[in-house]
Amino acid sequence: MAWEVWKHYYIGVDLGQKRDHTAVAVLEKAEVVFGERNRVSYERQREWRHSVRLLERMALGTPYTEVAERLIRIARSDEMKHRCTMVLDATGVGLPVVDLIKQKQPGCMVDAVVITGGDRCWQQEGVWRTPKKELIMGLVVMLETGRLKVARGLEEAGTLVKELQGLRVKMSEAGRESFGAWREGEHDDLVLAVALAGWRAHNRRFWGLAERPQV
Repeated sequence: MAWEVWKHYYIGVDLGQKRDHTAVAVLEKAEVVFGERNRVSYERQREWRHSVRLLERMALGTPYTEVAERLIRIARSDEMKHRCTMVLDATGVGLPVVDLIKQKQPGCMVDAVVITGGDRCWQQEGVWRTPKKELIMGLVVMLETGRLKVARGLEEAGTLVKELQGLRVKMSEAGRESFGAWREGEHDDLVLAVALAGWRAHNRRFWGLAERPQV
């Protein structure tokens, strides 16, 4: 027997431009407790479960006002309201969209990320400057350890799988620690949305904020 004792949702958003789709991924993170107790410590076994619950690619040319409205509807849904965190790629034109969403008070935390090179992550004027390498490796680790599951029946699940396969090929060709070729193709928006959600869900820098600290 097992039951959930805590749950939080992470909404990753890759904001598209004229030639790119805006992609949205919702990652559910849940702490599960099992009925059987440890014979030595007498504590119940616990584990974290991570499931991609929503994948969406918006039509090319969708106005940012409509993008913002859709994201707010997701955040305010009965299941996610007041227990979600939204993280948006603000590398290009994303900052005005982030400001628009914050002004409308979506009922969740909102973080902006500007993707950089290098190895250091830092915050500047409320925006996280995050290395590409950190985003990708976090996603790769979740996949390789089997900690990330994709809910069955999602319309874009097949697209995500193809993007992940393309990412693996690029990593194999360039070398595990070289990510310069990433994002050169047209089809990696869902990968980035999931990577942003996963990065936020597991980043120790955010311990002690609105959601429960992670173990």
